Amino acid sequence: MKGLHFNIHTKIIAGYLFILVCLVVSLLIVMDRMSALQKEVDFVSQHDIEVHNLANQIQKNVLDIETGMRGYVITGNAEYLEPYNTATRSWLENYNTLHSLLGDDGTQQRNLEEMKPLIVNWITGSAEYVVIQKWENNQGALDEYFKKNQGKKLTDELRAHFDAFLENQKNLTNKRVEKLNQDNNNLKITLYGLIIMVTLVTIATAIFLSNSIVKTIKQVVRTIKSVTDSNETEVDLSTRIEVSTHDETRELAEAMNELLTSLEKQNWIQKSVSEISTMYQGMTDLTELTHAFITKLTPMLKAVYGVVYLRRNQGSEVRYVKEAGYAVVSEERAAASFRLGEGLIGQAAMDKRIFLIDKLPDEHFKVASGLGESSPRNLLVAPIMVDGRVEAVVEFAAFQPFMAQHLTLLDLLQDKFGSAITNVAGRMEVERLLGESQVLTEELQAQSEELQAQSEELQMQQEQLRITNEYLEEQRQFAEQRAFDLKKAKDELEDYSRKLQMSSQYKTDFLANMSHELRTPLNSILILSQMLMEIDGEMDSTEVMDSSRVIYTAGSDLLRLIDDILDLSKIEAGKIEILTDEVNVTEIPQMMKNMFDPVAAKKNLTFEVVTAANVPSVITTDGQRLQQIWKNLLSNAFKFTEQGSVTVNIELAQPEKVEKLWPGLEMEEQVLAISVTDTGIGIAKEKQQSIFEAFQQVDGTTNRQYGGTGLGLSICREFTRLLGGAIQVESEPEKGSTFILYIPCSLEAAEYPLQLEKLALDEVAVSVSEVTEEQQPANEGTETDLVVEAEASDDQLFKGKKVLLVEDDRRNVYALVTALEKKGIKVQVAENGKRAIEFIQEQADFDLVFMDIMMPVMGGYEAMKVIRQDLEMDRLPIIALTAKAMKGERDKCMEAGASDYIMKPLNINQLFSLMRVWLTEQVSQD
Repeated sequence: MKGLHFNIHTKIIAGYLFILVCLVVSLLIVMDRMSALQKEVDFVSQHDIEVHNLANQIQKNVLDIETGMRGYVITGNAEYLEPYNTATRSWLENYNTLHSLLGDDGTQQRNLEEMKPLIVNWITGSAEYVVIQKWENNQGALDEYFKKNQGKKLTDELRAHFDAFLENQKNLTNKRVEKLNQDNNNLKITLYGLIIMVTLVTIATAIFLSNSIVKTIKQVVRTIKSVTDSNETEVDLSTRIEVSTHDETRELAEAMNELLTSLEKQNWIQKSVSEISTMYQGMTDLTELTHAFITKLTPMLKAVYGVVYLRRNQGSEVRYVKEAGYAVVSEERAAASFRLGEGLIGQAAMDKRIFLIDKLPDEHFKVASGLGESSPRNLLVAPIMVDGRVEAVVEFAAFQPFMAQHLTLLDLLQDKFGSAITNVAGRMEVERLLGESQVLTEELQAQSEELQAQSEELQMQQEQLRITNEYLEEQRQFAEQRAFDLKKAKDELEDYSRKLQMSSQYKTDFLANMSHELRTPLNSILILSQMLMEIDGEMDSTEVMDSSRVIYTAGSDLLRLIDDILDLSKIEAGKIEILTDEVNVTEIPQMMKNMFDPVAAKKNLTFEVVTAANVPSVITTDGQRLQQIWKNLLSNAFKFTEQGSVTVNIELAQPEKVEKLWPGLEMEEQVLAISVTDTGIGIAKEKQQSIFEAFQQVDGTTNRQYGGTGLGLSICREFTRLLGGAIQVESEPEKGSTFILYIPCSLEAAEYPLQLEKLALDEVAVSVSEVTEEQQPANEGTETDLVVEAEASDDQLFKGKKVLLVEDDRRNVYALVTALEKKGIKVQVAENGKRAIEFIQEQADFDLVFMDIMMPVMGGYEAMKVIRQDLEMDRLPIIALTAKAMKGERDKCMEAGASDYIMKPLNINQLFSLMRVWLTEQVSQD
């Protein structure tokens, strides 16, 4: 927060506290929801059951009255009046109790009140009347009563009221149960959402803390390296490290900035001294020298005004006469000369020190330009000394204050400029004397020629220096260009490396999920087929049919996955042909309903297909590819939707949308728009484009909740492109998604050669081959080394053992449970790692655990770590079952806590062999 300064230690503590607060808040929310749900369950279990019991009891009382009355009338035995009397006394008490329980339901209470007068009328007008007549032995009155059949009408009406009342109460109970189920689902969704939110907050906090600590340090290191590693290139010392934190890294950055500032000042001073020093060479006139000096130095000092006063001896009096100026408005404003001690110029010469004055008054003097005049506020007067004598005094004025480096530069130039003045003045004096004596003697002429030769030599040296400076300038420009090119190449290489790393990660995730998707159905096929092959008459026809049905289902899933891979391969190889034909659009809604109504009914979802009136009856396109696209979109919609609805809208695309997608398409060309809208989990905005790429999924982790390989949408995109159409997605997480398919109503080309860049299937093939080579030696040795032990030994070792099977695939569960139970093993099944931990906490007497790796909610790695570390069950044998054929998978399983490792598809004999080893070792330890 702004105004608060945190050091690194405080940031780390604050990050941990923030994560802890998020966890506590999440736990409190879940506990509150669970408490409310438990109250509703208690209400249904107590209130509704009590209402049903009392209603049945009242109905039973009426039935007892009727039965007792009939028994007494028929037999005349007074013992039949005992249930009659008991029911007559108790029915009103039961009625009052039931009436009070229905206080929160006015409708049922009114229904009950309507039954009370019927019961009273039947008892007083029928039952008591018949009993009294029988008691008085008045048979004629009884015959007359039964002939009128009045009692039956009352009992029928009363029975109808009881049935209606119980039916209404049953409906109310069912509604409460449905509400409980909905609240339970909402609790699960809330729990998942809180887990995801806490995870994201944890990751964001970690990234924020690490960036805030490391970013400045890395920037300081890069800056130092750029200074220390620079040989040929000129270092840019104006670079500064900017930080927004207020911790130790800020202090480090500020110290580095101060160092760079100091280096920059020193570099500027040295460069300026070098430039001014080289300027003196070749000058033979004091006016030229002072003019060049003041013209060069004034801009370097950020001054807008400058004057040079040279020492002149006028008899015994010393004066400092103005020799050159910079931006002087008029000669009257700048004094022509000063005596020693006169004004600031004379005083500076006398004191031999620099005068620095700021906040000058506006009327002191003005600097003029074409637009106006301004008054400098800062004045600098400095003496130029040689061997302790003031040879000149310089004066500068500026709008901004003079800096420390300006004074340092001026101090360094004193000796050099003073020496130059002395040299030039001496040279001028020599030239004057030579000119005067040239006509007198030849000796002086010879000296003059010698001096001329020296002058030419100096000029030659000056020319050489100029050429050298030009060469150095060219080298400097070349070095700067080279440094720029190297930096650009470095940035491109870093960007390419980052993209290559992302591509490698997508490939790895794809291979892991593809291995799981291929090996999971293959595992159940191999186990059940091996069991069928070894059948010895012990399996009945029902078991054989169940096993065959599981094998058929797994084989169909495997074939469908292979078809998806082949479709993508054909698209990338350009082998897909488009067969143009007329497609009846009016048949598509019925096809959708026939295919997906059962799915909607099974998941309790609403499924609607809406067709606009202006949709053409027939379009020209590839019907098979079009059907494959909308089938895939609907399959995804149902897969990722747990509640709500799935809606399909078939209509013509809006003209402005068509113009945006196909700018060159003629306006009379119609485009069909098929949108699939669901109320599922939704897609984050940053992933709405990547889901159409090969190897990429919304959730590509090992414990993802939804399966699949991530090829479906990639195939849909390519098929859509071949049909000349487009596909777009609009989605918001937790609210649902809408996929819109745009297909032109007429497709003119019958066959389109596909020119697509290959994505990464070659790399997938290489990786799969590497994994296969890694597994091949182990599999070869397994088949030859397995020894079939005696059935008697197996029965003795396996019988009565208790095994926990943690597996989410029902086909594998069926196959393994069938095989293990044949050995007399008791099998407990858990659908994920979290459920397995609950079983182990409830009953810790399991002899062995089979742990699958890729599961929803909690994967195998995390579950094994919890068992080993949190539950401290180090001796419990855990055998990891995995379909991930990735390099180093065994090491990852063993590191997570697995006792042993076996890869899907499983060899049942190899599985039993592993069980013998670990069960035997466990028996020996006990």
